[in-house]
Amino acid sequence: MEMMEKDLPQPVYDLTEEQENKEIVRRYRSLLRVLKPKLKTGDKQLVRTAFEMSVEAHKTMRRKSGEPYIFHPLAVAMICVEEIGLGVRSTICALLHDTVEDTDTTLEDIQREFGAEITRIIDGLTKIATVVDNNTTQQAENFKKILLTLTDDPRVILIKLADRLHNMRTLDSMKREKQLKVSSETVYVYAPLAHRMGLYMLKTEMEDLAMKYLEPDMYRTIAKKLSETKRERTRYINEFIKPVKEKLDKGDFEYEIYGRPKSIHSIWNKMKKKNVEFEEVYDLFAIRIIVNAPQELEKEACWKIYSFVTDMYSPAPERLRDWLSNPKSNGYEALHTTVMGPQGKWVEVQIRSRRMNEIAEKGLAAHWKYKEGGDEEDRFDKWFSQIKEALGGEDISSIDFLQDFKTSFLAEEIYVYTPKGDVKMLPVGSTALDFAFSIHSAIGSKCIGAKVNHKLVPIGHKLRSGDQIEIITSNKQKPTEDWLPLTVTAKAKNRIKDVLKDEKRKVGEEGKQLLEKKLQSMGTKLSQYNLDELVTYYKLPSPLDLYYKIAIKQLDLKELKEFEVRADKLELIRVKKEEVEKAEALLQKTDIKKDTELIIFGESSDKIAYSLANCCKPIPGDDVFGFVTTGKGLTIHRTNCPNATKLLSSHGHRVVKTKWAKNKEISFLTGLKLTGLDDVGVIHKITNLISGELRINISAITVEAKEGIFEGNIKIFVHDKEELDLLFQKLRELPGIQSVQRYDLDA
Repeated sequence: MEMMEKDLPQPVYDLTEEQENKEIVRRYRSLLRVLKPKLKTGDKQLVRTAFEMSVEAHKTMRRKSGEPYIFHPLAVAMICVEEIGLGVRSTICALLHDTVEDTDTTLEDIQREFGAEITRIIDGLTKIATVVDNNTTQQAENFKKILLTLTDDPRVILIKLADRLHNMRTLDSMKREKQLKVSSETVYVYAPLAHRMGLYMLKTEMEDLAMKYLEPDMYRTIAKKLSETKRERTRYINEFIKPVKEKLDKGDFEYEIYGRPKSIHSIWNKMKKKNVEFEEVYDLFAIRIIVNAPQELEKEACWKIYSFVTDMYSPAPERLRDWLSNPKSNGYEALHTTVMGPQGKWVEVQIRSRRMNEIAEKGLAAHWKYKEGGDEEDRFDKWFSQIKEALGGEDISSIDFLQDFKTSFLAEEIYVYTPKGDVKMLPVGSTALDFAFSIHSAIGSKCIGAKVNHKLVPIGHKLRSGDQIEIITSNKQKPTEDWLPLTVTAKAKNRIKDVLKDEKRKVGEEGKQLLEKKLQSMGTKLSQYNLDELVTYYKLPSPLDLYYKIAIKQLDLKELKEFEVRADKLELIRVKKEEVEKAEALLQKTDIKKDTELIIFGESSDKIAYSLANCCKPIPGDDVFGFVTTGKGLTIHRTNCPNATKLLSSHGHRVVKTKWAKNKEISFLTGLKLTGLDDVGVIHKITNLISGELRINISAITVEAKEGIFEGNIKIFVHDKEELDLLFQKLRELPGIQSVQRYDLDA
C-alpha cells in the first residue's frame, strides 16, 4: 500500500449548493451500489429513511474542512460495508451514528422508525461519543465505556472503528494539537483494537495515518523511499514469483499470487527495533499466495504450497508462523514463512485460502459469515466473555483498566497446553500464574508453583508457545501484593486485586473508626464531601486506601490540622486552588522567562515558564507539545517521546500547542549513539569533526570496541535541531561509520 498520495495537500472545499446536493446524492448511490448484494425486501426503504433522517438532522452542520456534515456519516457507512463487510443494519446505524449526540433527533425517534436493535447500537455509539468530547473526563474512561458497549453488540465497536478511520483520513483540516491527540489515541488503542478484531487493513492504515501526524519527517522519508524503489521492487517480486507460479500451475491449483509492500509504520518499527536504516529492512514486502480450495481441504492445500515455496527458496525455520493449526483468537488463519530469495534478500511469504483471506481483511464480520454451527465455543465469543469478566471488577481505575486491557486483550498470543493436552490461548508475556487463573480463580489463588514441560518452575515463570503446564497448589497459599507484577492477564490481576481488597477492607474498618473519632473531635463528621477532600489531599486512589493506611499507621491524622471546619465541611487552610489550574494560569503570564524562550500558541502568545521533559530531552527545532503537569506547570515533550502517545491519549485535555522561538544563545544537552568499524584514528576523526570543524561542545564520550566494531556514546551541547541534523549528516559521511542515532539521555 503506497501512501504518497495521502500526503498531498487536501483540495480547498468550494462547491456550490447545487453541486453539493448532487455530490450528496452521488455518494448515497455509491453506498447503495456496494450494499446491493445484501439488500432484502424492504431494506432499501429503511436505508433511504435513515439517509433522509441524517440529511435533515445535519443540514445546518459543516465539518472543519467546510464540507457538509452528511459527507461524514456517508463515508463511515461506506467503510462499514466496503472495508469491514457489514450489512444493512450497520449501514443504518453508521448513517445515524452522530444524530442523537449532535442534533435534535432522539433515541425515541430512532426506536419509532427502526426498532430496538438499531436503537441499542446507536445508544452505544452515543454513550461513547458523549464521553470522548468531554475534556474533563479522561480518555481512558471513554475506552472503558466503549468496551462495555462492545460486549453487548460488537457492531458498536466496528462502526466506531470506521468512524475513527474516516476521522484519521480527514485529519488535515484539524489544528495541530487536535491532530496529535487524535493520532495518539488511534495508535494507542484503536489500531490495536482493529488488529484484535482481525481488521488488518484498517489497523495498518490507522497506524500509517497516525505516523503521518506524529512523526511527519520520518513518514515522508519512508514514503519517498518506497516510491523511489517501487519499480525495482516490482521487478524483484516478479522475478521471485515466476518459478513459484510455474510450480503452482503444474500442481493444478486455483490461486492468486502478488506482492505488497510493508506499511510505512511497520517499516519504521523494524528500523527502530533492529536499529537499521531503511535499506537494511530485509523484508520490505510480503508475497501473498491465496488458494481457492474447499474448507475441508484448505490446510492440506496451504501446506502443499508451503512445500513448493521452500523447495525453491531456503526458509528461515525460526520465522515459520503456523496459524493454521492454532488460529489467533480473532479468527486469523495463515501460514507465514520467511525465505531467502534471489540476490540474497529475505522475503516474507504468506499462504492462506480465500476464506482465510476474507477473514484477515474483514475480520469479525467475515468470521460470522463463515461461522459453523458446532459444539466448540467460538474463539471470538470466548474473547468477548473474557472482556466481560475483566470489566466485571468493580472500581478498577480507568487508567489501570486501559493498561490491563492493552496487555491482556490487545497483545499477540501464545498457545500452551494443559496436562490433558487442551489448548489455551494467552497473551504474550503470560506467566504460570496467569495460566493458573485462566483455568479457575480458585486454582490461581492457591498456586505455589508449576511444572512446565515436566520441570519445576516458580509462579512467575514466563510461558512460551507450545509449553505444557501443570499447576501445583496448596490450601495454605493466598495471593499477595507481590503477585500483581507477575501477571499480565486482566482475569488474574482482577482476582488478585479482589482478594487483596477483601483483606484491606477487614483492616480498613479499624482505620475508618479512628478517622470518624478524629473528625468528631474536630466538630465534623465523615461525610462523602469530607471523604473526597481527604482522599484528594493524601493523593490516594480510593477511600479504602485511606482507611487502610490510617489503620496500618502509614498516615498520621495529625496532618488534619491543615484543615479547618466550615459549615460542617473540611477546607484546606492553604489556598485551595487546584495545582493544574495554577499551571494553566501560568500560561497567561507575560513577564516570566526561563532558559530559551518558547512561544505558546493558545489563548495568549506570551512567553511562559516551562521545563523540558527528562524522558525525551527536547531541543529547539524538535516537534514538541506542552503538557500541563500537576504541580510542575508546563513540561515540554517531543511528539515522538516514548511517553507521548500515553499522555496524549489518556490526558488529551492538558495538551498545549507549543513551538520554538529561535535562540542561538543557549545550548541543550543531547546524546548520540555511533557504531562503525574500529579503525585506527576513528575516534580522533569523530572528535575533530564535532569540536574542531563544527565547534560543538562535547560533554562526555564513552567508546567500546569489540571484535573490530566500536560503539560510542557522545553527549553534546547543541543550539537546535538544525545543528544536530548537520552533525548527523557529516558523521555519516565519515569512512567506517555505520550508523548514527540520537538517543534519549537518562533523567
